[in-house]
Formats: sequence, structure tokens, C-alpha cells
Amino acid sequence: MDYIRAEVRRKRVVFILCPLFASTRESAAVAIDSCSFSNREVKCDGDGWEGEFFPGISKIKYEGPSSKNPLSFKWYNAEEEILGKKMKDWFRFSVAFWHTFRGTGADPFGAPTKSWPWEDGTNSLEMAKRRMRAHFEFSEKLGVDKWCFHDKDIAPDGKTLTETNANLDAVVALAKELQERTKITPLWGTAQLFLHPRYMHGAATSSEVGVYAYAAAQVKKAMEVTHYLGGENYVFWGGREGYQTLLNTDMGRELDHLASFLQAAVNYKKKIGFNGTLLIEPKPQEPTKHQYDWDAATAFAFLQKYGLSGEFKLNIECNHATLSGHSCHHELETARINGLLGNIDANTGDPQIGWDTDQFLTDIGEATLVMLSVVRNGGLAPGGFNFDAKLRRESTDVEDLFIAHISGMDTLARGLRNVAKLIEDGSLAELVRKRYQSFDTELGALIESGKADFETLEKKAIEWGEPSVASGKQELSEMIFQSVL
Repeated sequence: MDYIRAEVRRKRVVFILCPLFASTRESAAVAIDSCSFSNREVKCDGDGWEGEFFPGISKIKYEGPSSKNPLSFKWYNAEEEILGKKMKDWFRFSVAFWHTFRGTGADPFGAPTKSWPWEDGTNSLEMAKRRMRAHFEFSEKLGVDKWCFHDKDIAPDGKTLTETNANLDAVVALAKELQERTKITPLWGTAQLFLHPRYMHGAATSSEVGVYAYAAAQVKKAMEVTHYLGGENYVFWGGREGYQTLLNTDMGRELDHLASFLQAAVNYKKKIGFNGTLLIEPKPQEPTKHQYDWDAATAFAFLQKYGLSGEFKLNIECNHATLSGHSCHHELETARINGLLGNIDANTGDPQIGWDTDQFLTDIGEATLVMLSVVRNGGLAPGGFNFDAKLRRESTDVEDLFIAHISGMDTLARGLRNVAKLIEDGSLAELVRKRYQSFDTELGALIESGKADFETLEKKAIEWGEPSVASGKQELSEMIFQSVL
């Protein structure tokens, strides 16, 4: 998580480490500024900005694998049909507002390295509106028609919850206007329930009932906003829903509280007529020592225990899978076979760094494995791929924002193309079929239907004697997989 506030004093930028989404003391009217748009220019009244946010960068186009233009797609061709769907429909790409427009390059060991031209060093309402305009210009030029947000990314806190909600309403009204012009809508929204000091013991699992109530009010508002903007999903990421030590924790009570919180969210979703999917995003630790949604299997067990499995799906983040000791492919398959694969936060981690680095996914092999699960799932809609990824600390040019997203989109597109090759070739599927062909028998059918008792199985074991065990052909499966990369 990045932390920064910049104060501009006499053309000198002074960086002060503090929470990124810190409360602001500025007050502002909740009116929407008027804006005029053209292909090359944006003029806005009220936020002090004129001109394009990304001058010199036109809409990113598909130029094919031979192109040397870094501001073009080599593999992602939105309208091209593969395996019965257009590429854009397989992916449903989304820009993450928080990393793209609130990321500063700060890390636990260093101050921020980025200050975009449109930033004025404040967390004011006017600045929030300016960022929103920059976001829509960026997404439109990138050719992505979805976006994701936390409530605190897009609007500053006020002195009270009422003032905070008014700030959010003002920015959301502008976002709605921009959406209508660009046809870019939220893939999902969420409430940020982990950074503010009130959430140091958690939100839905806090030991303080006042915090629980505040978190509920924040989720209520964020869900209303997501619904109003036409969001297709709503995410719960329990960054601090866990514990540091069990010595001072009543884990059973906290899990019960979390379940009650999520059930209340389900009830409110239905009350307001929000038809979007509710998503839980598993993560094992960081910032807490142990988070209650450790991985996909743990989240599934929790949902089953509390009777919520029919109300939620999972938002799988690849870097979180790594931290839980799994591959992203494993987590996607665990979610898929249990009917819970709802959305993917497309990123990756560094195997030599032990925390959530949120890098753009550029490994073609991993992208191919990811797309294997997505194709087997029949796609992700109403979910999609959200780029929950950020520029490296050392990448500080505005064009780097485009290059990073282009690289991520191209990598996943290449993964989809590779999956199409695997399916067309058929060798890998045939290898798997042959490996389990002993169950394509009368006895195998009894076993898989749950009708084979131990007495029957014992008789067969005596009749057949010592079973023969065939090769798993792992190296051959890996050779087939590598042949399409």
C-alpha cells in the first residue's frame, strides 16, 4: 500500500509520509464542473486544468506481433474472435483506479517517486474530480471499457461520515456523467476498510461494535454507489479481517461477526435491487498475520459453514495465490470446480520478494495457465480481468502507465491464443483422458456415482490382484504445454 501526501509550497514539492487516502481538511461544494470534450482536448471549469491529461498519446491500436511500437497491441485484437468469442468478451479488461491514479511509487523503505502533471499535491474534492477526468481519458485511449474503485480512492474523507458521503456523491455524479459519454462502466466497486486507524483491529471482525457499525455504513454507501454507476460486481477484501495473535482473539466470535456482516450485505443488495455478483477476495496475510479468507478453499469452507455459498463468488488475485503457497492456476481451478470463479485480479509477484508486489503479469506461461481455467469456465462474465497492478517504483513517465497495461493485455491475449492452440491440437486433453480411462468402466461408474461399497471393492481387489500403475507422463504434458508458448 502506498502512503503519501504532497504539499506544494512555492513551486517546491515537500513529501510527507501519511496514509494515501488520508482525510482532507479542505471543504468544497458538491457541484459538478462543466467540461467540454474533443478528440484532442479537454477543458474543465472548476478544477484548474485545461488540455489533455495524456497529450501526444492517441488511442492504442492493434498493430500485430511484428510491430515495434510500444504504444500498440501486438497480440490483443479486441474484435478478433477466438474459441467462439471476441477477445474483448473473454477478458472484459478493467483499470484499477487506486494503483493507476493513486499510486505514488512509495514503498515501506522509500518516499514517493511519482507526481503526475495533473496532481496539485492535495486530496481536495477538486483534485479528486481532476483525477476522475484523467482516468476516463486514460481508459478511453487504452480501449478498456471497465474500471474498478474503492470509495476512498476516488473521493476524500470529510470531517464526518455525512460530509464524506457528500464528497463521494459529488465525484460519483461526475463519474456518472463521464460514463454516459464514454460508455465505460465499473466492473466492480468496493469499500476501503483497512487503512484508517479505526480499522486497526479489523472492520467486520473488529472487537469494537462502533467500528463494526461504521464499516457497515461505509459498505452500504459503497454498494449504493456501485449500483448507481452500473457496476456488475461488488468486492469484499478483508485486509484486516484476521488476527495477529490468538492469545487476545476470540476467533470463533470474529468469524460469526464476519458472517453476519456478509449476510447483512446480501440482504441490502437485494433490498436496493442490485443484481451484481458479490465477490470475496482471498489473501493469506499482509497486513494481518492470518486473514480469515486465506485462500480459495478456506473461503469456500467459510461460505459453506455459514450458508452463504449461493450468494458469493471469488475474486482471485494471482499475487495472493503466491503468498498462500499456491499457483494462480491452482486457485482458479479450486474456485472453478466449486462454481465460485467470479473475477480475476490480473497481477503477479516476484518469487524472490516475500510480499504482495502487484506487478503486471508478463509471464506467457502463467498467462496461458490462467486462460486455461477461464476457457474451461466458459469465461468470467459478469466478472472480468482487473489490472490490480502498479508501475514499478522506478517507472515514472506518464507513458509507462500505458505501456504497463498494454503489456499485461498482450500477455493475457497471447495466453488465450495459446489455449486455442492446445485445444486445436488435442494432445494434452487426450493425455489427461487416457490417464483416467480405468474409471471409464462399470466399476469406475459405480465409484463416481457414490454406489461402490467397500465389500464390492474388496472383491475386485482380490479378483484382480496387484494393480498395474501407468506412467503419469508429466514430462510429456509439460512438453506439449511448452510447445504452444
